[in-house]
Amino acid sequence: MPSTSEKNIPFSRGKPSSSPFLTRLNQETNCNTFFQLIREEACRRMEAEVASVFLLDAERQELWFPLQENGKMLRLDARLGIAGNCLETGEILNVQDVQSDDRFFSGIDLHTKRRTRTLLAIPLRLPTGEVFGVFEAVNKKGQVFSSRDEKLAQAFVDEISIPLQKIQRMEQLQHERHRLEEENSQLWKEVEGQFSTQSLLGNSLPMQRLVRIIDQIHDSSVDVLITGENGTGKELVAKAIHYSSPRARHPFVAVNCAALPENLIESELFGIGRGTATGVEARIGKFEQAHKGTLFLDEIGDLGLKAQAKVLRVLQERVVEPVGERRPIPISIRVVAATNANLEEAIKKGTFREDLYYRLKVVHIQTPALREIPADIPLLANFFLDQHCKELGKPRKKISSTAMRRLVEYDWPGNMRQLGNEMKRVAVMVRAATIHEDVIDTSIKRTVQRGSISESLERKSLPQILGELEEQIIKDSLIACQFNQVRTAEQLGISRQGLIKKINRYHIHVKNLRDQVYKSL
Repeated sequence: MPSTSEKNIPFSRGKPSSSPFLTRLNQETNCNTFFQLIREEACRRMEAEVASVFLLDAERQELWFPLQENGKMLRLDARLGIAGNCLETGEILNVQDVQSDDRFFSGIDLHTKRRTRTLLAIPLRLPTGEVFGVFEAVNKKGQVFSSRDEKLAQAFVDEISIPLQKIQRMEQLQHERHRLEEENSQLWKEVEGQFSTQSLLGNSLPMQRLVRIIDQIHDSSVDVLITGENGTGKELVAKAIHYSSPRARHPFVAVNCAALPENLIESELFGIGRGTATGVEARIGKFEQAHKGTLFLDEIGDLGLKAQAKVLRVLQERVVEPVGERRPIPISIRVVAATNANLEEAIKKGTFREDLYYRLKVVHIQTPALREIPADIPLLANFFLDQHCKELGKPRKKISSTAMRRLVEYDWPGNMRQLGNEMKRVAVMVRAATIHEDVIDTSIKRTVQRGSISESLERKSLPQILGELEEQIIKDSLIACQFNQVRTAEQLGISRQGLIKKINRYHIHVKNLRDQVYKSL
């Protein structure tokens, strides 16, 4: 190539002049294409075999090259090699015999499957002077890099510096977006896992039926009515319905109808228009907030008849009209209602609309009282105890067999809420590793387990009553453990041989019991 005097070299430390290359580079948004353009232009200008731009990942203290070499992304410790030395010193490095240079990191040649002979490294600088990467030209064709090549390379680096900063920032933002998306996806998985049917603990027949219903409706948006006593986990069931449905990534809005003041019910549920009354600002209601998601109407039986009529209209037409407005707003929601009241009795008394009852009761779920699922009490008690010990920073504790028997015998009028509170109390109060019978609340220890047994006290002896109780507990445990005798024995705190002896003593026909259970599912 003919020699060119240095005064004719295109070199500028100021704003680089516009060129077709620079125009194309500024317009390019694809990272791979961007760096491929730089590589091709640099090789042409520098008459180099290959050219690379290494960017600094300050967080990981690594230099990385955006284009893949042999199917792999090249990342190296920012302290290594000639590029690392250029980054550290901020000086131009022109190495004419790379293989004999102590700074050279041979791992790069192994990665690229290329033998590096000559190398020119130029630091990439921000306007503040801070180095944010290194430009390298490798293997000058037929010769070594000259001082003229150094100036050519510096001019090229000045030209690409601003576009490089833009693409690097774009890549950082994209990386951050991907990280946030992954984090958000992981959080959603945790939320969905926390409130999925897996959170509905219990292996008893009533709990199996409940979970089965939720599984059957998980891909639909039918409205659901949940009935059950206070403390039986109706809101937990509502969340399991929502988070196992296609609406899971949309709002779950819960409203306690019993807590709404009579004069605010309509504005809370349906919203209110601005200026409807003096000083009133526009506010969207719970129905609109739950758009695309699920609205949970807890204690639906406490709604007044006027509000019931409006709720019925929304369920029928799927539109809401804020108070003081005539503007219908279309909504897509699933309504899950819950109550501990007997709505059929309320209909007879005229305090609940029959048409609303049947509109809500597309699917009906009954949450069992704790006294109806005694076989699940050990599982629930241990779960609550472990949970509260963890929250309180206490060592894990276990419940003795005699204490567990007391818990199973009690009828739990407050249901799971009461059991959870009792486990929290013993987690706080008991320092020992084992919860014994003497620390269980006195009212629990005093109570005989079931009404049916207490009614028969006058007619049966104590051994008869205890025998019937033990027989029922064994049957419930067999059902809860799906007739796995090893697991049943473990849950009851006895050996498998001991369980077999009791099964024989009470003439429990396991096969007949299993057939009855599966036939009723």
